[in-house]
Amino acid sequence: MSLKLLAAVEASSLKSEVPSFEIGDTVDVHTRILEGEKERVQIFNGVVIAKSGTGSREMFTVRRIVAGEGVERKFPLHSPKIGKIEVKRSGVSRRAKLYYLRDRSGKSTRLREKRDDVAAAAKAAGKSKKAAATT
Repeated sequence: MSLKLLAAVEASSLKSEVPSFEIGDTVDVHTRILEGEKERVQIFNGVVIAKSGTGSREMFTVRRIVAGEGVERKFPLHSPKIGKIEVKRSGVSRRAKLYYLRDRSGKSTRLREKRDDVAAAAKAAGKSKKAAATT
């Protein structure tokens, strides 16, 4: 009974459109900031190193390097303060959390880029090989 009630209350606070992004993607997070009576948008760009939670408690962590120092920031996914999330680059990652990037610096923090055209070509080549093998 109480779980259904909790789900109904949470449903009202969830965003209708949530962008799809994965661990390892480079994203721009547009955050609304209130300064006095003026509101402006600040962009925080970096690599998504973690996702956690479900429903209205879902969070994601973005890491970037500023002046040689690593800066991490956790964002609630369904927050009204988050304007939009743009995926700039998709990275290949085989882990759920990329905390090992904290110990790295320079070029070793780069992730391989996920290339859709290569994956589609490999899939098509695999299908054509199967078709040739069956005939």
